[in-house]
Amino acid sequence: RWEGIVLMHSGHSPLLQSRRGFAFDSHCLLFCIAEKKCVEEVLEGVSLAPAHCLWTTEANGSVRLRIDELCPQEPITVHQMFMTSVQKYGNLFALATKRNDKWEKITFSEYYHLSRMAAKSFLKLGLERFHSVAILGFNSEEWFLSAVGAVFAGGLMTGIYATNSPEACLYVASDSRANVIVVENQKQLDKILQIKDNLTHLKAIVQYSGPLQKKMPNLYSWEEFMGFGVDISDKSLDDIIDSQKANQCCVLIYTSGTTGMPKGVMLSHDNITWTARHASQAGDMQPAEVKQETIVSYLPLSHIAGQIYDLWTGIQWGELVYFAQPDALKGSLITTLREASPSSHMGVPRVWEKIMEKIKEEISHSAYMKKKLVTWAMSVILDANQRSTKDEEKSFVFTLADSLVMEKLRAELGFSRCQKFFSGAAPIGSDTMQFFLGLNIWIYEVYGMSESAGPHFMSGPKACKLLSCGKVVPGCRCKLANIDADGIGEVCFWGRNVFMGYLNMEDKTMEALGEDGWLRSGDLAKMDEEGFLYITGRIKELIITAGGENIPPLPIEQAVKREIPIISNAMLIGDKRKFLSILLTLKCVTNPETMEPTDNLSLEAVEYCQQLGSQARNVSDIIGGRDKVVNHAIQEGIDRVNAKATSNAQRIQKWTILRKEFSGSGGELGPTMKLRRPIVLKMYQSEIETFYRE
Repeated sequence: RWEGIVLMHSGHSPLLQSRRGFAFDSHCLLFCIAEKKCVEEVLEGVSLAPAHCLWTTEANGSVRLRIDELCPQEPITVHQMFMTSVQKYGNLFALATKRNDKWEKITFSEYYHLSRMAAKSFLKLGLERFHSVAILGFNSEEWFLSAVGAVFAGGLMTGIYATNSPEACLYVASDSRANVIVVENQKQLDKILQIKDNLTHLKAIVQYSGPLQKKMPNLYSWEEFMGFGVDISDKSLDDIIDSQKANQCCVLIYTSGTTGMPKGVMLSHDNITWTARHASQAGDMQPAEVKQETIVSYLPLSHIAGQIYDLWTGIQWGELVYFAQPDALKGSLITTLREASPSSHMGVPRVWEKIMEKIKEEISHSAYMKKKLVTWAMSVILDANQRSTKDEEKSFVFTLADSLVMEKLRAELGFSRCQKFFSGAAPIGSDTMQFFLGLNIWIYEVYGMSESAGPHFMSGPKACKLLSCGKVVPGCRCKLANIDADGIGEVCFWGRNVFMGYLNMEDKTMEALGEDGWLRSGDLAKMDEEGFLYITGRIKELIITAGGENIPPLPIEQAVKREIPIISNAMLIGDKRKFLSILLTLKCVTNPETMEPTDNLSLEAVEYCQQLGSQARNVSDIIGGRDKVVNHAIQEGIDRVNAKATSNAQRIQKWTILRKEFSGSGGELGPTMKLRRPIVLKMYQSEIETFYRE
């Protein structure tokens, strides 16, 4: 089975490649050789559902697992993973919820018992095998119990984004054949009440936060729900649990629909349990017997990043999960971080950007001497970190700057104990990375998809390069397909984390997996000699000009944001057009209640204008060419970007500033703050057409 493996590079971390074209790190190979077992030996005694194919599109289908010498671990179900953790970590605290200004905690044993109670109640309400429990609301103990309980009961756990419209909720609940929908509060309940008559499989609705404002048939409070299962015997539940196989579906993750209708990503027990164990090890997450990790849950659990990091990895390694308040992204997150003092923290790029903007604002309001001290410390630390790795010995001046200034600043953010910082779901800007490096915070990029059960590439304390997504997770494989002259190709995945298929979508499944079973990501990237991956764009986002030149928009958009600090969003236009143009938005203040962007410029943007000699304080002061000074500075920034273009076709000819910043509430950004390009093209069609009028 090892025949045909050849050495591509002999350095500190050699990259190996087989004649089939997949690549993996040599340390990964040594790790796997140490665990090497015959596949037949691994599968002896393991009961799996019959399967002849790597994929399926049926909820009750099963798949052939991708077990080989690189990932020989025995496949297990979610219940088996949880039972193992209860045996090891039963008396440790697992979940922490703030009620009446006091943190209340439950142990892993209590967590498991409550999950069984929820499972029995779902069965009492009529949950059928391979039908879904859809959960609509913010992260909470009840969200976790509903998720685990749904799986224990033989259903499919399905998250619905809390920002979804009633129509979007209808699509997910209908497609997943939801028997039960669990909602957070009256606001979310109202969405379901509008659509419930169109949900043919729906049997009950459960509300987990706040009192029921009106009694209705088949609508229950959380307290009522948790008492329903008393008539269901332990044996009845255990029989269902014992019937579950690791190669069957247990979780549905619906894509955010950035490029079309959402797709139901089917994840098996093995997808979840294998990824929770092995991907987290690549990020240096520690098992509780070594050191109990503490995290704060606030990212949407309907997205794979939040779910695999908070929920499933938390069970696997015995982590203590603190639940943030529902208004976390409106400002309360830092309060929770200070109280929880996490050891590890995950954020999407927009969250890191918001924290950066908040810190800059605090620094600008500081007294003169404090401002000078912080600026000096950040300069010293950034310079040292850019010249060395995280664990290399630093100078006395670095140690002084960090202990004297940055330790206090990190403590104010709630990061006094935090050792690992991750970013995922979208590319993070180099300016954001460098800012946090100046605080001695190394942000490790994670790259993957819903279809890879989360991370397929990870950076971490032992594998980190700036602007790289890290290396392939040990036990997984990758390859670049259709590599061009610049070494850029489409990233393809193989591993135990690769999904089962899209629910009820055979054509889309075949398109994603192809005949060879390799998952095609749709992302373009290059890989260096050490195996570090660098994303350059998406195939579907590739701009093909009227002259036939292929232009990835992301590098140009990032360059514009680097050159012009007042710019918050930049979207390149030019597909089938004679030249490139770009839509720009300015950094502004967000309404903390509605989360909608206001007309007021952010403090950083105001200071930028003042440095130019402009008195602008609002977006409306600048748009339409009203502020000549700022508009001239933006044009100069565009000119600097154009000067570095590799061809005339890659130069930006026209630009405009839009009236408001992109946002989730406005529809331009998805639930994880990812740019929804097709939506933006429709919303700003008139502005775009203005660029190309003769």
